[in-house]
This record gives sequence, structure tokens and C-alpha cells, in this order.
Amino acid sequence: MYLNKVIIIGNLTRDPEIKALPSGAQITSFSLATNSVWKDKEGNKKEAVEYHNIVVFGRQAETSAQYLKKGQSALVEGRLQTRSWEADGIKKYRTEIVADRVQFGPKSDGASSNFDKSKQSNDTEEVKDDEIEYPTEEINPEDIPF
Repeated sequence: MYLNKVIIIGNLTRDPEIKALPSGAQITSFSLATNSVWKDKEGNKKEAVEYHNIVVFGRQAETSAQYLKKGQSALVEGRLQTRSWEADGIKKYRTEIVADRVQFGPKSDGASSNFDKSKQSNDTEEVKDDEIEYPTEEINPEDIPF
């Protein structure tokens, strides 16, 4: 049994580019950046960034090109594919993720954010635990329906 499956979540490093194949099918390409954070032996924080080339075909290519923008997060699910070509007598390779599914993250401009900035003020007070009113009703485990 073989499996070629990739799922990544990252931020777009550039706006998507849409093109049409000779057959008329739409193809969109963009790249995602993912990062890893860890501590080394001395306890220093280290970070590494990986860049992934993404290719999307068909209707999803059109919607990806229309709605995704640089800096926005996205989840991509697909398969790895390496293609090769020759340019100036040198053989070149490129590994890409051919997307089966692209899920858009929140827009980077905050337009889809649930946080209402108009409610934010500089003179907000902290809520202390003794100010929160907890329910006094006790829950009987026998009343839970499952």
C-alpha cells in the first residue's frame, strides 16, 4: 500500500497567479510558508521556515486566485509531485503540492475577525475571579442524557 498525502497550514508568500492551459483548464499557483519553533540544547529559541509550492486546478483554481491574497493563511490538502525540465542544458527539478482541497483562513486585513476593535479601549478593567457570578445549581450526573 502506498500513500502520497500532504496537509499543511501556512501563510501565502505571494498573491496567487492564475493561468489557462491549452485545454482551457484553469491553473493557479502560489506558495505557502510554514514555520517550526523549538529550543536548542542551551535553551535558545530557534525558528526555521519552509516554503511550499502549491498548484491548484479547475474551479478551485479560480476561487483560490479570486479570494486568496499575500499574507493570508490557508490549509492545503493534496499530494506531492516532482516535475523536471531542461533549461540551458541543465536539468531542473521542482517539487510541488498538487492541491485537492484549499481552505481559506481569515483575511489578513482583519475583515473576517470576530474581534470588534470598536469595543477595545485603553481604560479597560481586568475582571477578577471574585467578580464572576458562577451558577449555584448542582448538576446531577443522572440527569445527563448520555
